[in-house]
Amino acid sequence: MQRTRRTPPIYLLLATALVSIICLMLSACAQTSARNGSSSSGAPVEDFVASVFYYDYDDVYIGSVRNALTADLASKRITYHEYDANHDQIAQNTQIDKAIADGASILIVNIVNSGSAERTDVICQKAASAHIPLVFFNRPIEEEGYEGVILDYYDNVAFVGTDSAEAGHLQGKMIGEYLTEHYDEVDLNGDGRISYAMFKGEAANAEAIYRTVYSVEDANAILERAGYPVLTYFDPTSVDKFQLDLTGSWTRESAESYMTTNLVHYNEESGNMIELVIANSDSMAEGAIDALQTFGYNLGTHGSTTIPVFGVDASAAGRELIAEGIMTGTIAQDAQAMADCIAQMTENAKNGKDLFEGMDSYPRDTEFGRERMIVLPYSIYSPQEDSAQND
Repeated sequence: MQRTRRTPPIYLLLATALVSIICLMLSACAQTSARNGSSSSGAPVEDFVASVFYYDYDDVYIGSVRNALTADLASKRITYHEYDANHDQIAQNTQIDKAIADGASILIVNIVNSGSAERTDVICQKAASAHIPLVFFNRPIEEEGYEGVILDYYDNVAFVGTDSAEAGHLQGKMIGEYLTEHYDEVDLNGDGRISYAMFKGEAANAEAIYRTVYSVEDANAILERAGYPVLTYFDPTSVDKFQLDLTGSWTRESAESYMTTNLVHYNEESGNMIELVIANSDSMAEGAIDALQTFGYNLGTHGSTTIPVFGVDASAAGRELIAEGIMTGTIAQDAQAMADCIAQMTENAKNGKDLFEGMDSYPRDTEFGRERMIVLPYSIYSPQEDSAQND
């Protein structure tokens, strides 16, 4: 996807000027302290505390990152405190204020309100005022088209995430290639078209937006090149052509509820069965499968019809469903790699180094010179990878 440099919002320019003044004052205070014989480099190493803020402990992928990150920090003998915002940005901001007051040495933030430079800027100002480094991770910190801009205005702030569009492109490739190989068996009613359902996830999240768009667009491009019609959304009255998790998350329960209702009206008996499910997370894919199984599909047994279901994350549950022949495919998002990267940045901060020192092996978002954004790659999950690791 091509992105163009945009002029930052006026509130960001004003906030940046204010932060610059604050930083100059803090620098002067630090120099005075140094002259009086105390350290100007922050807390001593033995008092270093990493404060880690998660948008939701219950998110499956975030749970994987959390498990990996806590293990990494413990192995590096870094003291850490964890906070669960439970989908509440105001609560997260309050948690950050408390952590700073309690002497946090670095803030590691999985922001609640993703895709909002205004909300991100509030947290950046808190870190700048406290003169401590800040690492955002996983969830986009700016609106579509502004990715990375806010990092230009702050020192010692980093982002560790992914290319928001990549998962959608890879999922579209995976779906398109699968359908060209299995078109007739997927086309249950033999009308020459594939009817699909789409579970989006969080409304304003760039990952959800891009996955929703590109998974279908790229699959359609492959189908058209192979001489097949493009995908047809199962509900002809729908304008959006997706179903949104109204909890603001990516839950299994919401997808199961939607899919159950869908199958009451769109089924083989009525000749309009949903023949393909695209989910923007493995959790939602699991929910769709729960509903399909209630109606006798995707049982993984001989004679059971399997509706192709595709997800994102390559969660442990998703990989198991694929191994059982119940789920068709998923896109891998490497939780361990994300945790390792964050942990290395944290260790750099502990040792008084720049966050990015020794991080040259990690891919950067070099578009527009955004060197403070690390972009970890997605990949199409292959069951053979798990088999090779278990051998």
